[in-house]
Amino acid sequence: MEAKDMICIVCPFGCKLKVKQNDASELGYSVEGNKCFRGKDYGIREMTNPTRALTTTVSIIDASIKRLPVRTSGTIPKGLIEDAMKEINKIEVKAPVKVGDVIIKNILDTGVDIISSRSMCQVSEEYNYLEQCLAQI
Repeated sequence: MEAKDMICIVCPFGCKLKVKQNDASELGYSVEGNKCFRGKDYGIREMTNPTRALTTTVSIIDASIKRLPVRTSGTIPKGLIEDAMKEINKIEVKAPVKVGDVIIKNILDTGVDIISSRSMCQVSEEYNYLEQCLAQI
């Protein structure tokens, strides 16, 4: 297997990593170019099981805007992102929602939840928006 070059995204250094398969190594890979220990872990993880955090929006009704920002509570395998988006796009949330509320529990059996990234108040045309939000907090 040839070496794979990548940029580490774990810390602000942005090290240029070179990851090679190495049967003599305990983990099966060797990593060059990392300035911190996290770079080695990142390089090996990217070769064996790459994961990503997912941020997106879902439809919300009875709110001042039509989309609610959501994110994963952890990382999910990179290969499941498209399937996760298909599930997320099926969801419609009803306001009110608070930041951190679980929107989808254990998406695709990954052990990771989809959670709200912001609070949104329920809005009706009868009352002032600000008064409604303050009453819901």
